[in-house]
Amino acid sequence: MSATVEKAPGSSGSGGDGPPLGEEKKSPVIESFETRIPIEAFNVTERDIEEAKLIAGTFTLEDTKRLMTEVHLQHSRDPNFPIAVIQKIEEFLGNEAVFEHPEDHEFLIQEMKIEAALITNNSPYAEVRAVVDNHDDPTTPVSTIRAWIIGIFFACCISFINSFFDVRLPSIYVIATVPQLLAYPAGKFLERVLPDVGFTMFGVRHSLNPGPFNRKEHMLVTIMSNVAKSTPYTNYIVWIQYLPQYFDQSWAISIGYQLLIALSTNFIGYGLAGLCRRFLVYPAYCVWPGSLVTIALNSAFHDSATETAVTPGPFRSIWKISRLRYFGIAFGLMFAYFWFPNYIFTALSYFSWMTWIAPTNPDLATITGGLSGLGFNPIPTFDWNILTFNLDPLMVPFFSTFNYFMGALISMPIIAAIYYSNAFNTGYLPINSNRPFDHFGNLYKVKSIINEDGIFDSEKYQAYSPPFLSAANVVVYMFFFAMYSATVAYGVLYHRREITMGLRDAWNSIKPKKNRKVENERKTDLDVHNRLMKVYKEVPEWWYMICLAISIAIGMVGIACWPTHTTPWVVLYGIALCLVFMVPIGIIAAMTGIEVTLNVLAEFIGGVWVEGNAIAMCFFKSYGYVTCAHAISFSSDLKLAHYLKIPPRFTFFAQMVPTLTSTLISIAVLQYQVHIEGICTKDAPFRFTCPGPNTFFTAAVLWGTVGPRKIWGVGGQYASTLVGFPLGIVIVVFFFYLNRKWPRNSILRNTHPVVMIAGALSWSPYNLIYLWPAVPVSAFSWLYLKKRFLPFWSKYNYVTSAAFSCAIAISGIVIFFALQLSEIELDWWGNNVLNDGCDAEGGCVRLTLADDDYFGPRIGEFS
Repeated sequence: MSATVEKAPGSSGSGGDGPPLGEEKKSPVIESFETRIPIEAFNVTERDIEEAKLIAGTFTLEDTKRLMTEVHLQHSRDPNFPIAVIQKIEEFLGNEAVFEHPEDHEFLIQEMKIEAALITNNSPYAEVRAVVDNHDDPTTPVSTIRAWIIGIFFACCISFINSFFDVRLPSIYVIATVPQLLAYPAGKFLERVLPDVGFTMFGVRHSLNPGPFNRKEHMLVTIMSNVAKSTPYTNYIVWIQYLPQYFDQSWAISIGYQLLIALSTNFIGYGLAGLCRRFLVYPAYCVWPGSLVTIALNSAFHDSATETAVTPGPFRSIWKISRLRYFGIAFGLMFAYFWFPNYIFTALSYFSWMTWIAPTNPDLATITGGLSGLGFNPIPTFDWNILTFNLDPLMVPFFSTFNYFMGALISMPIIAAIYYSNAFNTGYLPINSNRPFDHFGNLYKVKSIINEDGIFDSEKYQAYSPPFLSAANVVVYMFFFAMYSATVAYGVLYHRREITMGLRDAWNSIKPKKNRKVENERKTDLDVHNRLMKVYKEVPEWWYMICLAISIAIGMVGIACWPTHTTPWVVLYGIALCLVFMVPIGIIAAMTGIEVTLNVLAEFIGGVWVEGNAIAMCFFKSYGYVTCAHAISFSSDLKLAHYLKIPPRFTFFAQMVPTLTSTLISIAVLQYQVHIEGICTKDAPFRFTCPGPNTFFTAAVLWGTVGPRKIWGVGGQYASTLVGFPLGIVIVVFFFYLNRKWPRNSILRNTHPVVMIAGALSWSPYNLIYLWPAVPVSAFSWLYLKKRFLPFWSKYNYVTSAAFSCAIAISGIVIFFALQLSEIELDWWGNNVLNDGCDAEGGCVRLTLADDDYFGPRIGEFS
């Protein structure tokens, strides 16, 4: 297949300063030519190429050279960008004869003009072009009364459900796609019943019914629901402070205290996300794969009427079905199917068929077990929820999925070697547990080492035991350390130019207008979505700065005015940690769909800084780890609004108001739940046994009370795992220089060292069954369908992901309320087999102790 450029009678381009600036340019137009690259090599559909052909004729050779130079600088090492196009750009820019004798290189020049037109008037990435429109109508109603009614309603609902069931085992968690799904019929209903009456404010008319419920209103509702779905992280601090089985600090029931610390941690993320827009939202390479699934679901509802084109699919199939109808069918099938692995035949979820052959074989369970083993199993699950637990193979690029899996696979022999060699005394413990143990091999009793105030008691500790970790947990901590150093090294080596540009642009934005430079503005004009968004007023930096300042202030007040035994400056120390990592972590998440978390690093630094004080360490963790996680999540929402061309100021309030509302609801739910008799115990009603607060309490005592000095300091039993810090830098530098030496090697280009290291963190208690099944699915989608049937993939790939996610969420809720809440269970082999054998028992340990014996250092030999 070849592409032919026809005469463009009126295309938009730019003058000599470079396209496209929104002005038509009169320049010679090539009547027709045959390119040497097929359309597939451009990684575009017929629709994309037709639009690009019209625009390409308006470019001069100088325009094309300037654009391609900038494209090469931004995307030469971008694994999402096609390597074939990069090679062609290098051929174009590296050949001076092209510019000295252009008449001899007509084909290459025209190819580059088409590519320049594609990149500057659409996204450089096929996955973005598949769901994001490169046109906009600024007159479309967005911040309507009905959108706010629906958005606040669903924000309240999702906040209540997620907060109420957060302490249940298993928890019920409603993702944002569920209110997005339900918002469409709600919007269409209000469109039909509400009258067209309203009022005018500041020259703008606000009507109850401004017309058809449109995609921008729908996305605004989705953003409101998305920011409200998370429970305040500080609720966990309150749980472990107030309940008597934890620290028993009754004063923590204070509503004022809970509100101040919750509002502070929730809103600080907005301030940082807004200040980092130039790094994480505006650049085209910040794709945010998760956002594309949300947009695909939005498009399924609002584009269905225009989707009549016939699309060729795999196996010589022809598809004419609209995305909305396809969504409905896929949703229905997954809704019905999920009853089997989730309720009827639960062995389909953890299909550990090899352990069923010999249930009491400890080595078989250790290597192949899906519940407590390493999950080395070629057919480990038939549950889409398990398959997408770490990452959605239809959502994130194949290179991300494969790198993540390879990191887990490479680290698996390390875990096995540590376990079978009994290094760190791991042979006495389950191989793949995330729980701490004492020197008898029992779960660590944290109450045995603290006094009545929850502070570390040295005498009790010396009379009891140091904490011990499983083999998988030891390896996870080592790679956590490696990941943090690798993230910083990756940002410096791979994205220092982008980070520098963002810093320069931020500095220019606060300078007087007459002194501002325009070079960075011209560079952002390379992306069509940035140009389209310039129609709308941007949110001033000082709005976000005020939000950040108020959040810091109320957080410090909350810590200082109650007996937390914590300095208020912990807020600033935590934010300083976040500032170091936010941009490189955000860039990695935006490009790969993999998010690096700061929880372990925040615990490590906080534990060293406030050793012996678990609550103080928890506050450091909240402001270091959660602030960054929130900022990354809010940046993803900002990119959603950026793609849908929602005015930034509407997005600002659509994030702020639901966050305030959801925080109040979560605090109200917490106030009710802490008074439930037996809450967070084995006898708790409604299965409210609090797995999250239990894990949080254990981590608080180990990192805050015991402290990392005793575990990872000089003489600590796990001090050798600190080798992870230099190891992370070595890995990134190694791959960086390999890429410099062989820049066209496709394997090296698609190797992401930080994502591989992140894959090594997928253990304890999880294993390969949560990763391996995603690899063939991802390969089929991204390597087969996308390359051979791009129009088909563009139309249905993300809709499939959205349909399956919605179906699983709603099916799980129906099963819970209809059957599991009343404890109606099916008692048969398919549901009981998971409870038999070594795998179900948490692993049959390899080494056993004699009566009254224990492993590790002797009593009195540790401190």
